[in-house]
Amino acid sequence: MANIINLDRVSKGYGAAGQLLTEVSLGLDDDARIGIVGLNGAGKSTLLRLLAKAEDPDSGRVTHRRDLRVASLPQSLDLAAEATVRDVVLGTAWLAQGMGAEHEWAGDAGVRAILTGLGMGYLGLDTPVGPMSGGERRRVALAALLVRDSDLLILDEPTNHLDVAGVDWLAHHLLTRRGALVVVTHDRWFLDEVCTATWEVADEQVHTYEGGYAAWTLARAERQRVAAAVEARRQNLLRKEIAWLRRGPPARTSKPQFRIDAANALIADVPPVRDTVSLQRLAVTRLGKQVYDLTDVTLTAGSKPILDGLTWQVGPGDRLAILGANGAGKTTLLRLLAGVTTPAGGRLVTGSTVRAAFLSQELRELPGQLRLLEAVEEVAKRVKLGDRELSAGQLAEVFGFTDKRIWTPVSDLSGGERRRLQLLRLLATEPNVLLLDEPTNDLDTDTLAALEDLLDSWPGTMVVASHDRYLVERVTDTAYGMFGDGRLVHLPGGIDEYLARVSASGAAPVPALSAQDGKSQATAAASGMSAGDLRQARKDLTRLERQLAKLEEREHKINESLAEHGSDYAKLVELEAQLKAVQEERAQVEEAWLELAESVPGN
Repeated sequence: MANIINLDRVSKGYGAAGQLLTEVSLGLDDDARIGIVGLNGAGKSTLLRLLAKAEDPDSGRVTHRRDLRVASLPQSLDLAAEATVRDVVLGTAWLAQGMGAEHEWAGDAGVRAILTGLGMGYLGLDTPVGPMSGGERRRVALAALLVRDSDLLILDEPTNHLDVAGVDWLAHHLLTRRGALVVVTHDRWFLDEVCTATWEVADEQVHTYEGGYAAWTLARAERQRVAAAVEARRQNLLRKEIAWLRRGPPARTSKPQFRIDAANALIADVPPVRDTVSLQRLAVTRLGKQVYDLTDVTLTAGSKPILDGLTWQVGPGDRLAILGANGAGKTTLLRLLAGVTTPAGGRLVTGSTVRAAFLSQELRELPGQLRLLEAVEEVAKRVKLGDRELSAGQLAEVFGFTDKRIWTPVSDLSGGERRRLQLLRLLATEPNVLLLDEPTNDLDTDTLAALEDLLDSWPGTMVVASHDRYLVERVTDTAYGMFGDGRLVHLPGGIDEYLARVSASGAAPVPALSAQDGKSQATAAASGMSAGDLRQARKDLTRLERQLAKLEEREHKINESLAEHGSDYAKLVELEAQLKAVQEERAQVEEAWLELAESVPGN
């Protein structure tokens, strides 16, 4: 490992936004894979611009290694309308903005593979950029970065406008790519799959954690457990989040063994994420037996066929995910269920008790003249969601609006805040059917966790169209796929089955190297160990884990003795000294474990 960027006591602020970073000192290594998380407006994108030297700090210094090659994807792009895909991807238009340096570019076949992986295989290299949608322009710009060699790749929300298969392809591609990576994204599955460390931007500082989203969530929960009296409500939310992570795929729990024991203890008394039976019973009470019945339905978007002779039933309490590529018709299907559009043929019957709330991808008109709390109270002053009754202010707090923020005029809210308010107002109508079209757009990870917690106890029918794999697996029970052939296909295997079908069809080729294999091979190559050295290192890891277990047991016994001898001052002094020695030894062993684990593939 070699250091490529240093931030030395860097501070940055803006007039309206205020101070974002204060005396931040960080270092970035040449093989780092960093995921940056934090609330909307905390300074994540600002940190990226400082790392890339696209902006200067107000104070402090940002130092790059000599001849460092940095490729950066910003949130906003300004590509010439007359430019073609070839111009952007192979250099002409992209270089005109100073976003790269002269290179021998990859051949057209390599470019085509990247465009196909990003869901743009239908584009020719001579296709003009001007008529493209914002999502298409962004994916073309991302392709332009991926065909280049760079020492550091900086990506700001790269998963925006990618479908599930595109996100999966990008994760695999980045795992096999050389060089450092720094990424800001709200896609928690992507963070866990790609990143080996997490930076949290909060309170004008950057806090560093080993591991991806799961490890960051666990570390925050452990830290907040110590201050449980102060952060009781947030603590309970994180405990539930960890319970979900521990019940998920093994990749989510690839953390040191001595941390797994702590996680198990932390969630020992946490109930299942959802009581499905009770929610189903409540949903039937609220909705009756009929929600949506589709019989031989034909649906089109303009001249494009979306559904051809679909017969499908959505029942009370169903929690359904709709998966598909961009343009497959997911939004059109939701608009049909919401009553915004009508079928071209066949019959749709909606239950008489259905009160549907449709969250579209567009930011609908909000009452800009009102303050945030007033905009919520305009819909309802008190809201009953499942077994919880909340005031308008409490509901706003669930969605991350602080006491001060709820008095902000709606016209002054950021895009992410307006998205949260839009969803908040929908829930305040107390619907019994939720139709959610990309609900994670513009929401930070904390707000997503709060939303998922709210939906866990929501007793109604839910249909979600989303590319956010984490959210889909977290809040839905059944998945359906749209593959552009007029069918709606039940997917018992969920997202894994969807990706397998996409891969088999050749729509979005995925490298043969699996995500986990990619991580393991990259680590092994970095370690430079022989097979014998690796065997010995693994033995040493096992020995250190046993040593840690013994030290934890000693620490537990000393704590018990401290409780027993509360009135014996001399004994307390002796036990305190023993406890301090054990804790210091444990810290040293943990440090040794972590240093060794970094050099061993698969840890």
